[in-house]
Amino acid sequence: MEQPEHWDAARLAAWSEPQLARVEAALSRWVGVDAPVLLGDAMRYAVLDGGKRLRPLLVLAASESVGGNGEAALRAACATELIHAYSLVHDDLPCMDNDVLRRGKPTVHVKFGEADALLAGDALQALAFELLTPEDAGFAPVVQARLCRLLARAAGSEGMAGGQAIDLASVGMALDEESLRQMHRLKTGALLQGSVEMGAACAEKVAPSALAALRSFGAALGLAFQIVDDILDVTADSQTLGKTAGKDAASDKPTYVSLLGLDGARAEAVQLHREALAALERSGLADTGALRALASMVVERDR
Repeated sequence: MEQPEHWDAARLAAWSEPQLARVEAALSRWVGVDAPVLLGDAMRYAVLDGGKRLRPLLVLAASESVGGNGEAALRAACATELIHAYSLVHDDLPCMDNDVLRRGKPTVHVKFGEADALLAGDALQALAFELLTPEDAGFAPVVQARLCRLLARAAGSEGMAGGQAIDLASVGMALDEESLRQMHRLKTGALLQGSVEMGAACAEKVAPSALAALRSFGAALGLAFQIVDDILDVTADSQTLGKTAGKDAASDKPTYVSLLGLDGARAEAVQLHREALAALERSGLADTGALRALASMVVERDR
């Protein structure tokens, strides 16, 4: 079998920069523009000018790999970022993680107050689904419905919200590896996996074997991302991360580092990276260079 082409950092940047520009322009057009002034300001503060935009990039790369509809992919990319942003706004609230720094600036509730932060998160969640169901959509209703279902499942009790509930209930507890893995699969991995699946759903027909392989890729990548987050929480400083470093240990939260140690956590991230790349090879899709490069970026990142 022919070896897939390797993308270096320059090749990834050449692909991702125009994609990110499209996403930023669309978010700027869509987020908070028709909201009451203070609410709109809080929504835009939570979303614009910050973040890695990994979820939108995964949507766009997965859509590209299956020849998906471009408008559907752009809207799905923005919708995943809105769900991610809303989750951060709510996670940072005093009733959750009570954090004061996010993306290198004060959290939304510090800047706007708790009530407006809560409402901004609610409005971002609603807007995500509005984006997926435009009246003048250039893609089929079946694609719209599929995207909504995937996003709802990734964000709800079987995904991100469920993982956060487990996380809050696990403070001070000694979880075994399978329990910790399940928490991370839901809290962080579900939306990353969902981003890949949503990208694939932007094409009306994709071979079941390719869909299954992309699903496996997203699952491995999502867990690897959280393990690297656990590592960086220990090894990086707050300025580099753009959020409070050492928060997990200070809050007595179970992590891969507390369970396996730094070396064990790093080895697990490397193994998951291998699993993600192997899944792409099984997909039979020819155009997976961006997905491969994004997987490497996730594991090798320093923030």
